Amino acid sequence: MNLPTWITVSRLMAIPLVFGLLANPSTNNRWWAVVVFLLAACTDWLDGYLARRLNQVTDLGKFLDPLVDKLLVLAPLMVLVQLGTVPAWGVFLILARELTIAGWRVGQATITGANMWGKVKTVVQIVAIALLISPISQQYPLPALTIFWLAVGLTWWSGLIYLTARGVTGES
Repeated sequence: MNLPTWITVSRLMAIPLVFGLLANPSTNNRWWAVVVFLLAACTDWLDGYLARRLNQVTDLGKFLDPLVDKLLVLAPLMVLVQLGTVPAWGVFLILARELTIAGWRVGQATITGANMWGKVKTVVQIVAIALLISPISQQYPLPALTIFWLAVGLTWWSGLIYLTARGVTGES
């Protein structure tokens, strides 16, 4: 366990904090949830930067980083379903793609990182979730929901590109 991996693991601590803040979704709690969520999301960049800069890129880090990213994205989306902000089937589409890619990665001898589309997908997901968590989405739901559906589309598009670029076909 090196510093970048510890930063990755520490990102998990944001999840119960966001849950707790959104358990009572007052305006203040929503803003605090946005701050906690965005700070945690920024550690994704930090751990990757440090791993490369300190020459501490490990297979454990390459495995944990995307897994923790998925948990950080899916946890607030589940709360948003519970609050009636987003439809469950939209979150299911994201979950299905993320589980498919994660499951496919587990069976690989070499763990590969995300491509450009995967990074764009993650950024759009983070923006969508931050907007949906914020109290702004209660007054202006259409922009936040539009970005959410864009995130769903990019999630599937990036997954398709990821799998086809690695030679995955419909063969069983």
